[in-house]
Amino acid sequence: MKLAVRTAASVAALAMAGTLLAGCAPSTSGGGAERDEKTGTLRVWLFREVGNKPKERVVDGVVRRFEKRHDGVRVDVQYIPVDSRAEKIKGAFNDPSSAPDLIEYGNTDTAGYVRNGGLADVTDEFGDWPQARDADPTAKESVTVDGKVYGAPLFVGVRALYYRTDVFDDLGLEVPRTLGEVAAAARRIRAERPGMYGVAVGGAYTYGAMPFIWAHGGQLAEKGRDGRYRATVDSARAKRGIAAYTGLFGEDNCPAAKCAEMGGNENVEAFAAGRAGMAVAGDFNRQAVEAGKVRGDYDVVPLPGVERGSIAPAFAGGNNIGVLKSSSHRTLAVGLMRELAGKGTQKQLFDAMGFLPTFTDTRQQAAKDEPFVEPFVKTLDAGTEFVPATPAWAEIDAGLVLPTMLQQIAGGKRGVGEAAGEAAEKMDKAFAE
Repeated sequence: MKLAVRTAASVAALAMAGTLLAGCAPSTSGGGAERDEKTGTLRVWLFREVGNKPKERVVDGVVRRFEKRHDGVRVDVQYIPVDSRAEKIKGAFNDPSSAPDLIEYGNTDTAGYVRNGGLADVTDEFGDWPQARDADPTAKESVTVDGKVYGAPLFVGVRALYYRTDVFDDLGLEVPRTLGEVAAAARRIRAERPGMYGVAVGGAYTYGAMPFIWAHGGQLAEKGRDGRYRATVDSARAKRGIAAYTGLFGEDNCPAAKCAEMGGNENVEAFAAGRAGMAVAGDFNRQAVEAGKVRGDYDVVPLPGVERGSIAPAFAGGNNIGVLKSSSHRTLAVGLMRELAGKGTQKQLFDAMGFLPTFTDTRQQAAKDEPFVEPFVKTLDAGTEFVPATPAWAEIDAGLVLPTMLQQIAGGKRGVGEAAGEAAEKMDKAFAE
C-alpha cells in the first residue's frame, strides 16, 4: 500500500489564504476583554504532534500571509505538549495576562472549556463565514454548546475496519457486510488460526464499542427539553449493541481474560503484530500498522452496520481552533481562526500530516488524491456520532463508566441489563451535578 499520508496523534487541523477580516469589530460575549486592538502580537497555542515539522511549515505559511496583510501585526505561535495541555490551558483561563488569543483543543473538551468561561462565543462570525456552509455537521456539533459556536473545526478522525487480506484469502472469507458477518468471520478465523484473535476487541476500548451501540439504534444519552442530558445507554436498542460487542469476548474470538483489559492502542498493536484478523482502528493508526508485521497484507473498509449496505456510525474525534474570551485582539483572532481552519490550510495539513478535513468537499477531494482514506471518508459521509456535549462527559470518561460496564459483562460479573443500568445511574448522577 502506498504511504502518501502522514498521520499524527489525535487528541482525541486550517484557510483559504485570502480570507479578509470584517471591517468592523464583532460583538463579544459577556465577560470578554474590553479592548479589540488591531495591531500588536497575536499569540497562538497549537498542539505539538509526533513529527511536528510538516505541521509547522504549513502554519508558518499561513502566518506569513496573515502578517503581510495586516500592518503592525505579529503572530507568535507556540507548540504545546498534548499530554500537559489541561494544566497549561487551565492556567491561561485563570490568568488572562499570560493567555494566548487562539488555542487548538480536543473536541471533547469544548463543553468543559465553555463552562470554565475560557472560550469566546463566535456564533455570528462562524455563521457569516461562507466556508462554514460546507462544514461536516458532526464537526460543527463539536464546537457547539447550547446552540452557540465556540470555535472552528480543525480536523477530524474516525475509525473503520482493518482486516488481513492474506488471512481472508487463505480461508476463503468474504469481506463482512454486516456486524453479524464480522462476528461470524472472527469466529472462523479464531477456529482456523487459534493463535490469532478473530477481531480484536477491548473492555477499555470505549470508541471501539460505541459504533455497535449506535448501529443498533442506541444512544449514550439524550438531551431533554429542559436542556439536561439523561442516560439512555440502558435502553433496549443500546443494550442490543452492547450485547453484540461484548459477545465478541470469549475463547471463540478474543478471550476475556486478556481482552477485557485491552484498550484501543492494544487492539491496534495486536493487529499490527499479526495477532488479529481484524480490528476497529482509525485513519490516524495507519503509521503504526504500516510499521508492523502486516504491512502489505491488510486493507480497510467502513465498519458495516446491522443491515447490508449500511455503515456503523463512528465517533468523530478531532481538534478545533478557538478564540479565548480574554483576547484583546478579537477581530484579528477570529480572522486568524478562519485562516487556520479553512479549506486551503486543511488541504495542506492533510497532505503534510494526514489530518482529515472537516469540510465535506475538501475531504472528498482528499479521498481522490489518497485512496487509503476513502473508507474513512465514506464513514464520515454516512453519518457520525459524538459524545454528549456537556462538561459532565469529562467526569464520566475519567470515571471509566463505560469501560467498567463492558468489562463487567465481558468477565461474566454482570449481565447486559444490570451493567447498563448501573452505568446509566452513574451517568445521570454526573449529568445532574
